[in-house]
Amino acid sequence: MYKLLIVAPAWVGDTVLAQPMMKRLHEIHQGTGLQLDVLAPSWTRPLLARMPEVNASFDNPFAHGDIRLRARFKLGRAMSLQQYDQAIVLPNSLKSALVPFFAGIPKRTGFKGEQRYGLLNDLRHLDATRLPTMAERFAWLAETADAAPIPATHIAKPSLTSTRAQQLATLSALELNDQSPILVLCPGAEFGPAKRWPTPHFGTIAQKAVQAGMQVWLLGSAKDHADAEAIRQISPEAINLCGKTHLTQAIDLIAMASQVISNDSGLMHVTAALNRPMVALYGSSSPDFTPPLSDKARLAHLALECSPCFQRTCPLGHLQCLQDLSPDYVWQKMEFVSSAKGSSQPSIEQHA
Repeated sequence: MYKLLIVAPAWVGDTVLAQPMMKRLHEIHQGTGLQLDVLAPSWTRPLLARMPEVNASFDNPFAHGDIRLRARFKLGRAMSLQQYDQAIVLPNSLKSALVPFFAGIPKRTGFKGEQRYGLLNDLRHLDATRLPTMAERFAWLAETADAAPIPATHIAKPSLTSTRAQQLATLSALELNDQSPILVLCPGAEFGPAKRWPTPHFGTIAQKAVQAGMQVWLLGSAKDHADAEAIRQISPEAINLCGKTHLTQAIDLIAMASQVISNDSGLMHVTAALNRPMVALYGSSSPDFTPPLSDKARLAHLALECSPCFQRTCPLGHLQCLQDLSPDYVWQKMEFVSSAKGSSQPSIEQHA
């Protein structure tokens, strides 16, 4: 049995994009068996519970920028009792490599990042040209240092589990039903407003969906509650669930959706991993770097000269990359979501 610890990213979407790497690790160690554990922030651990590849997860209690060297040493010594053969550190920070080092894990793999010489002894140098997407970068860390990168078309897709029993429990807890078609709208994006499609546009889509006989569920965190209420001002029939669900409940609700429309966010990647038809909206970020890994995803973005800027707020103050992305165009995308098979990268269709 090969025992491996993954130090996971802090973001939900990045954690989903790490699952293809986990699948590959199980392929590599198929003969001897693999125990794959994950050290992760508390808010992503429910996600890991829906990944069959994960044996167990452990809480990573350190906030962004939180050094707490003594506490990291103590956690590392506690993790040493697990006697892992290898650690793969996905974040690029120096701090994220400390616990595996303190745990005395013999092989510690990760990208060079913040000058992590010594902390990592299987140090990889990132070639962004050969590894253009985040999923490809993570997947390559499963290979030996001299291995060629796996082509994007050969990377396994994420796949979260959601059983009917789990779905029924979630429906009961939230007093919902799935007896009519469901449109899930995800108006939030933790990174910042430059990734959020305007709430009036979401409201227009909600109106259209209700008129077409669909339920509309608004999903997100408590931070998205006000935006969801603004959507309900336009379409009062929409149900605001922002801040009212646990992550596992959100997974179950999305698994029941007929369609999903989402900003580039963690829930977008969750939707892809559940293989639900969706339209993914891109503004300041790039669909070339973190596309949803699903054949049922359509991408909507304008590809303006000023985008992607990767800024939290629009540096030019107009947010045209999302303002000019019309609800009618997105509605047409939703109605005619491709079901074509054979490619892990959804085609990018630009709004004229």
